[in-house]
Amino acid sequence: MSIRENLAGADHVDEGPAAVEQPEPAERRPRRRRGLKIALIVLAVLVLLGAGGAVAGGLYLRSVDKKVDRVEAFKDVPADSRPPVVAKDAQNIMILGSDSRDPENASGSRSDTIILAHLPADRKSAQLISIPRDTWLPIPRSKDGQHGGREAKINAAYAWGGVPLMVQTVEQFTGVRIDHVAMVDFSGFKEIVDALGGIDINVEQSFTSTHSLNPDGRRQFVKGPQTMNGAAALDYARERYAFTDGDFARIRHQQQVIRAILDKAASGGTLTSPGRLNSFLKATANSVGVDRSLSPLDLGMDLRQLRSGNLAFVTCPTRGTGRVGTESVVFADKSRARSLFDAVRRDAVDEILHAGQ
Repeated sequence: MSIRENLAGADHVDEGPAAVEQPEPAERRPRRRRGLKIALIVLAVLVLLGAGGAVAGGLYLRSVDKKVDRVEAFKDVPADSRPPVVAKDAQNIMILGSDSRDPENASGSRSDTIILAHLPADRKSAQLISIPRDTWLPIPRSKDGQHGGREAKINAAYAWGGVPLMVQTVEQFTGVRIDHVAMVDFSGFKEIVDALGGIDINVEQSFTSTHSLNPDGRRQFVKGPQTMNGAAALDYARERYAFTDGDFARIRHQQQVIRAILDKAASGGTLTSPGRLNSFLKATANSVGVDRSLSPLDLGMDLRQLRSGNLAFVTCPTRGTGRVGTESVVFADKSRARSLFDAVRRDAVDEILHAGQ
């Protein structure tokens, strides 16, 4: 199922005693939010392909580029609320991800992954900063004035105001100006991994996935290195209930899968196999949506030297979890987060890495 077929529905948000009525779905505003960490996969692979320079190949890549869904990301973001651009040649891309195949996500509308991807001015590396979906922070008031204007989980922003309110929320929290938005349907990992012929993952601990794609809903993972097909990789990256640190474990595993996909795309024969290459590009095009001004092909060409070894995965500093009313939430470490995002604004890569430790 493509992104285009999975863009309806609003996030379910646990509100507690002070719940605000959710917006009526009847208006059906564009709800485009397929993002998780693999937008860079598309960019990097398109770059590798473009490096061949063949005219026919270039035309084919542009035809794939045109098939990527477009998202209205900035139209309703008040200009006077946006942070200024500090490092003009750097870029910051907000990546939103959901999993339309998650049994808990029947509507295909959850925002399970929020990442701020920083691309330095020299484009020699990228830093991907995960913001836990349950982070408790102020949400700006929605355009219709019916929602927000108070603290809530960060993923409430999408339910209340779509991508523009999520942009405004992340910008307000980080102080970083968002240049582009990419959305990825996490279930697309299955087709992407299969198109690559599988990926290699070192499982950190043995566990059983209880939300598997297997008929019985279960899959056993054994500690140590192994090669995973698409279904196994999706189960691995989806599971959170088997771990004491829940969503933080899932964030780590998603990062592992992203890195493994980039490694395989660059060195696993994808570029020399027309059939595998075609399957890979079709799978990524069906799983990715971007804002109207972002060209995956052009950005991919700009990032042609990027490999998994140049990626740094960071999680927004937190003070741990707790409860607000009836909700289980994540509390940001505001002081450390301020230092991290200040380094992002200034394009200070070494400071980003240090602040994210």
